[in-house]
Amino acid sequence: MVRKPRLHYLDAFYHVILRGNGGDDIFYSKADRSRFYLLLQEGVERYGHRIHAFCLMTNHVHLVIQVGEVPLSRIIQNVSFRYTRYLNRRRKRIGHLFQGRYKALLIDADSYLLELARYIHNNPIRAGLAKTPADYLWSSHRAYVGRESISWLTTDWVLSQFGKREKKARQKFDDFCNKGKGEERRKEFHSGTFEGRILGDDRFSENVLAMAEEKYAVVQDVKEIVDVVCKAYRINEQAIVAQGKQQPGAEARAVASYLVQDAEGLLLTDLGSYLHRDIAILSRAAGRLRDRLSANPGLAEKLAEIKGELKRKSKCQA
Repeated sequence: MVRKPRLHYLDAFYHVILRGNGGDDIFYSKADRSRFYLLLQEGVERYGHRIHAFCLMTNHVHLVIQVGEVPLSRIIQNVSFRYTRYLNRRRKRIGHLFQGRYKALLIDADSYLLELARYIHNNPIRAGLAKTPADYLWSSHRAYVGRESISWLTTDWVLSQFGKREKKARQKFDDFCNKGKGEERRKEFHSGTFEGRILGDDRFSENVLAMAEEKYAVVQDVKEIVDVVCKAYRINEQAIVAQGKQQPGAEARAVASYLVQDAEGLLLTDLGSYLHRDIAILSRAAGRLRDRLSANPGLAEKLAEIKGELKRKSKCQA
């Protein structure tokens, strides 16, 4: 299946939007939003990315994330999966919480980050939920202006653009955001300026495409990953689908889960549907395998071989 993957490189900035399935609410209480905060904090601590701005609305979330080595897909999959599990358990519901594939625009931070932060902080004003950005309790604005402290939020980069003295910079940023209260919906912050996935001028787009080396990349679908893993373990698909912990099917299933977690544009939900397995079980299997890699050279070598074969297949299809 040919699909344009997420562009990834060290220190890339993204505007991420997570929406409720079918426009449904994803937050019902202060406790729900607090749990989402906790998951964001744990994600930052685990994966080493930075969150520069956010806003939690009733049925969607805006995030500005600067990634490190870990790709955005794994970061978002982790928080969305864990929050879905929490809310399903809390509200005694089942099924998907978030709508399809999350939206992520790679942005030119030098040109757009300040305006994007203002746009996100004014989202509650456009929705009629607050009169000023500081009135809304569930965005990063109050932390920016010093009215609350959020340890996992990075404010230094943005505030540095408004002056060297912290108090003055906070006031100038607040003024900057309040001047944007009447701003209407800006299409470019949702659809970008290049292929619906980049917000920046032509030079920026060309540079990031070159860095990511993904002008004509091909993303494997779940079946392709399963096929390559089965071939590497010399088993048929029935063995990887079969219930239980019999080897090598169980390890092959964990490897497939690991690869899907790392693949841009794929979710464990896709693999769970294909294998008819619970995604919580697949996630735990991938986590255990990840922990074993450093102490098991043979396993690491096999995984590298499988990744190499998937890459070779991608190049053949491109």
